[in-house]
Amino acid sequence: MAKGYWVGQIVVHDLEQYQAYRAANAEAFAKYGAKFLIRGGEQTIVEGQANPRTVVIEFKDVATAQACYDSPEYRAAKALRDPVSEGNLVIVEGYDE
Repeated sequence: MAKGYWVGQIVVHDLEQYQAYRAANAEAFAKYGAKFLIRGGEQTIVEGQANPRTVVIEFKDVATAQACYDSPEYRAAKALRDPVSEGNLVIVEGYDE
């Protein structure tokens, strides 16, 4: 079964307040076995446009990725993120040969 991923492109407007979101999301991510592959590292845009922060999180499958997003634990964390950031987030199925 193919893994599931969250791929986010984020603009953070208040880094201090965003830290509260990062602390709060740990509960959901631990519960659903999330693994950060990319977490806001340095990036170079070589085509098109991108927000300044990229995040890629791996889950065992798409259903687990979706369940984490829909969970009460993540919704509580997201409520902290929404006022201080904006961006795009997709849940995508990985490639499985």
